[in-house]
Amino acid sequence: MGTKRHRHIASLEVLVGGMCYGANATMYKLALAAGFSWPQMVAGQMFFAVLCFMALLLVSRFNGKDWVSIPLPMLAKLMGLGMLTCGTSVFYCFSMTMLPVSVSLTLLFQFTWIGLVIQTAFSKRLPRLFELVAVAIILLGTVFASGCYKTGIAEYNPVGLACACLAALCCASFITLSGKVQASCPPAQRGLIVSVGSLILSLLVCPDIFASGALVGGLAPYAAVTGFFGLALPVLFFGLGAPYLPAGLSTVLAASELPAGLAVSFFVLHEPISLVQWLGVAVILAGIALAQGASLACRWKTSRAHGD
Repeated sequence: MGTKRHRHIASLEVLVGGMCYGANATMYKLALAAGFSWPQMVAGQMFFAVLCFMALLLVSRFNGKDWVSIPLPMLAKLMGLGMLTCGTSVFYCFSMTMLPVSVSLTLLFQFTWIGLVIQTAFSKRLPRLFELVAVAIILLGTVFASGCYKTGIAEYNPVGLACACLAALCCASFITLSGKVQASCPPAQRGLIVSVGSLILSLLVCPDIFASGALVGGLAPYAAVTGFFGLALPVLFFGLGAPYLPAGLSTVLAASELPAGLAVSFFVLHEPISLVQWLGVAVILAGIALAQGASLACRWKTSRAHGD
């Protein structure tokens, strides 16, 4: 019973982690409209994520939780995770300079099936039927929720399309490997190491983020929101939940980003969302519910078969 409850909690953590990503698109759009460059936005986001985890780690230290010594190979793996999530932001934000947000978002959501491909490569197990059906439902819902059913993508900048697809690959890799890289340290310490890795890569993209004065010149509010919701919380929640779930299920649950992203743009940017788009959101949520329900049913049958 405890294991079953733990899996429920892990699923909720990954679901919430995906929802937190939803703030990114709106904040990127606002920052670009305010005159800041995409490299500045990405580097600012990573810097504030580091600050978030530093504060969390100090609080945990004051509460008596000791920091743990981590071997160099594990340190490198965690920092590599950070570079992957930074890569997602780099390609995603850059693609928005060439593509409408809806198109970038739609292509980013290809991480749902990319995650299944990566899972197959790791586990050498073909995806289950319910996983394939759930991904198909989510992709169908994404086409309608993003509005791409009206325009298609063939006429758009090919470099922008390629960057959005690379963002999807980085995102799927990060979610999958979050469940594979397990360090024996507090979540705050793990998150700090991951975010430092992301900051290092972002400084290669934007080495003058501090010297330019962008952070004190108006970028800080956008970077703080994306640093907290678009990196710190997802890294924390995926680190907590992904190790206890199949990689394919984690990527499916992370599809909660799109409904959350549409809700943020509706309330913050006051962008109109059509009935068809809300229908697409409902379809995505149905796909997520199908994946989670079917996964639990498979585990229950396996448990009954073994007499647990």
